[in-house]
Amino acid sequence: MTDESYIKLTLEIAKKGIGSVSPNPLVGAVLVKEGKIIGAGYHQKYGEAHAEINAVNSASENVEGATLFVNLEPCSHFGKTPPCVDALLERKIKKVVIGTLDMNPIVCGKGIQKLKEHGVEVKVGILENECVELNKFFFKNVTKKTPYVTLKSAITLDGKIADESYQSKWITSTASRKQVHKLRAEYDSVLIGANTVNKDDPQLTVRLVEGRNPKRIILDPQLKSCIERKIFHSEKNVLLVSSVEKKNSPKAKALQELGVKLLFARTDEQRHFRLKTVLKKIGDEKITSILVEGGAKVYNSFIKENLFDEMQIFIAPKLLGSGIQFLSDFGIKEMSKARKLIIHSFEKYDDDLLLNLRK
Repeated sequence: MTDESYIKLTLEIAKKGIGSVSPNPLVGAVLVKEGKIIGAGYHQKYGEAHAEINAVNSASENVEGATLFVNLEPCSHFGKTPPCVDALLERKIKKVVIGTLDMNPIVCGKGIQKLKEHGVEVKVGILENECVELNKFFFKNVTKKTPYVTLKSAITLDGKIADESYQSKWITSTASRKQVHKLRAEYDSVLIGANTVNKDDPQLTVRLVEGRNPKRIILDPQLKSCIERKIFHSEKNVLLVSSVEKKNSPKAKALQELGVKLLFARTDEQRHFRLKTVLKKIGDEKITSILVEGGAKVYNSFIKENLFDEMQIFIAPKLLGSGIQFLSDFGIKEMSKARKLIIHSFEKYDDDLLLNLRK
């Protein structure tokens, strides 16, 4: 097998940690000796052993002289666990092949440097783009100190997210909705506004596929969410952001009694949040990724403030004519100033098209 084949294997192994390791990165490791895989492991849970340690501990024979393949640079600092680099040196690993550097400033390059200083052969940059993509949430969080934000929407061909009575069930196919539930299981959180809580009464849980439920975040500056909605009476992992003026209100206390965690942020004269401040508060909750699921005002706010990283847009081949538009005016009046995005990828789910767009 080639270096690329082994790193590809580490990526697949690393994905087993999805939903369990955040805010840590997804990491897989494979040990090879004399052309044979003798051990493999992945980071299974935040706060527990890293992939390299699990691979070494799983080895079927002595690891001295072996080559370790890993999608992310081994750590060289004390965190929740001791440095992986020290363990590799102690076990006399001969060579380490790495997919990408760790962008965390306290790690970046230091693990590689220490390995080289102790005579370990190091190779870096194998399938680097794929390795970076796998840990896009982690890298954004450690470099920008804010969560990775994806805007997700299901729209008709003419850009509607609901009919005039706010009914949106169902714009897209079952296959598309399964993919949405898969996304929910991959993200730390999903986010909606108070209008979506009241009009759609969503649960925002993972039901159509296997996976853990994300935290559910509601932006509700004026505490307009109906307290009887399902989201407040299911799993106790709801976080609601409201204005500081509502901090001691009876409704705030009632929500807290239901197990809802409240965060408070200041609003402007129009009673709108400054989303950058809100994202910082959400990030302080160790949330590294947010899947924004609506509604139209929330989408508009993220786009207007340029505070998103990608879009996942499911387009159904349907024409509605009238209805609730996906986006409204966010200040651009000329075609020459239109916000340009890049089509990163596209897939088909039954009759629907999923566009993955990046800035």
